[in-house]
Amino acid sequence: MEELNILNLLIILFSAWIGGSAAKKLGYPAILGELIIGIILGPALLGLLETSEMINVLAEVGIILLMVYIGMEINFRDLGKASWPGLLAAVGGFIVPFVLGYYTIIYFGGTQMAAIFVAIAVAVTSLATKSRILVDLKLLNTRIAYVLMAGALISDTLALVIFAGIISYVDAGSIDTLGLAWVAGKAILFFIFTALAGIYLLPLLGKYLMKANINSRTLHFTLILIIVLGFSELAEVAGLHSILGAFMAGLFIRDGVFNRQISKDINHIFHDISIGFLAPIFFVSAGFNVTLEVFQTDLAMLIVVTLMAMVGKIVGTALFYLPSGYGWREGITVGTGMNGRGAVEIIIAGIGLQMGIITSEIFSILVFMAIFTTLTVPLFLTWTTTWLRNRGELVHQESREGYIILGANPLGLYLAKHLKDKNEVLIIDANREMVAEAKNQGFDSMYGNVLKEETLEDAKAIEKGTFIALTGNSEINFLAAQLADDAFYIPKKIVLVSPSETGADVDMLDKINATSLFANKTELKPWARKITNGDFEEKTQTIKEEISTRDWVKKHKDDKNSILPFFVINAEGVKRPFHYNDIIEENEKVLYLE
Repeated sequence: MEELNILNLLIILFSAWIGGSAAKKLGYPAILGELIIGIILGPALLGLLETSEMINVLAEVGIILLMVYIGMEINFRDLGKASWPGLLAAVGGFIVPFVLGYYTIIYFGGTQMAAIFVAIAVAVTSLATKSRILVDLKLLNTRIAYVLMAGALISDTLALVIFAGIISYVDAGSIDTLGLAWVAGKAILFFIFTALAGIYLLPLLGKYLMKANINSRTLHFTLILIIVLGFSELAEVAGLHSILGAFMAGLFIRDGVFNRQISKDINHIFHDISIGFLAPIFFVSAGFNVTLEVFQTDLAMLIVVTLMAMVGKIVGTALFYLPSGYGWREGITVGTGMNGRGAVEIIIAGIGLQMGIITSEIFSILVFMAIFTTLTVPLFLTWTTTWLRNRGELVHQESREGYIILGANPLGLYLAKHLKDKNEVLIIDANREMVAEAKNQGFDSMYGNVLKEETLEDAKAIEKGTFIALTGNSEINFLAAQLADDAFYIPKKIVLVSPSETGADVDMLDKINATSLFANKTELKPWARKITNGDFEEKTQTIKEEISTRDWVKKHKDDKNSILPFFVINAEGVKRPFHYNDIIEENEKVLYLE
């Protein structure tokens, strides 16, 4: 049995970290850097690294766990956030490049199987690439973001289903009509069985564990690994590839099976083990299979495949988007965002190379195509979204709406009074008298300890879009926001940070993806007293030039003890809480107390 070369593994992991870190600093997914570092240090260029049987085994385990994580990250309910025309655009972004990729390889004399593999590779899109870029460009709450996410889900799922059919066909060899029916039948049975197991059996297991009060994270992780490997083996038995079984397992493990907090912890574990350890081994070693000779021998094919991938994705998306009525400019913008490729494409291409369906030259072309197209996404998406924004055509669309406000104090009630006209607002407090007073004033309020998961469960936190922690105790505010993030995935967390608190600091906000209310440390009691006594004046200021909330506070620092910025009001009159990490656009207003 071959021994594991520890030094080789160490260098591969270190190289992956260097390449991945460099890519992320430039705004690209880590896998891009891992691929490039594998090409540079591997046989293609410097020849410093090489693969081995044990590296291949670790890489294969890595892609299985990565597919589990990808499956766990996909929520099919997200498809509903994009309109039906938007979903058609996502399908167009798959079908058109698929057809163009297929006929490109046929034109250059490739086999039908190789052509289908290339077609799949150019048709997929990278969720990881877009997620990071959407965050950086502050586009997560736009209609474009939902369509892009839907496109990634659809393209990756379609790619895996088509890939499964190819694997079954190839494994069967020469095949007659009866044999073809058997191959298709096994694949259908696999999908039926895994769907039934995921919908009915796994939730029963989760209920049993919760009923038995079994909360061991280690036990849950072991059980999930058994489920994943079981699904993967079923896929192999059905003549499919193990990654499809892992993907299906991830889909059904994601929600409603185990305790929500444990599920999120397990999700983090799979992220760390796959993306932090084993998957980089796969992507770096994938670079070992790349040959630079394609730039001499197959340069024309490389250029045409890359152009067909880009044109097919952008034009296909825009064409299918036209019936939506949202305009060709938004269609092109969505297409530019969908243009990047990623993990699923490289995994499928690597398996195709391993099975001898595609050559190392075609594999190299697919890798370079993924690199080139991904490099275009930040540039093109920045251009097109700026184009839409300047024309006033960038549409915002919240996925989860409504507010939960922790604190029935005067500031909390003042905040709720301004928000409740156009939003669903619920106030939570552990003081029964304050809750009763809030109800008397007409606010939707409930008594409870917000640090207990059941309280937020009763508040239907899973449906809310914003959580505001507004008590005089910063530590409680932080802990409550952390629970809202960990257990209920509330996208926006806004926390009041007191300047007198030593147990909590604004640096902790980043760890829970939260921001500070009023974009500054603020003492609760003085302002609560002013609001109670009516000893304040409500004023507004129209912004003449785009400015961040933090810069607005700095600009008024001389008045920071005498004014309190409460809301940003947009052109439609919709108010949002004034908080750190927000941009106040031209002609928007700041409502502040003085």
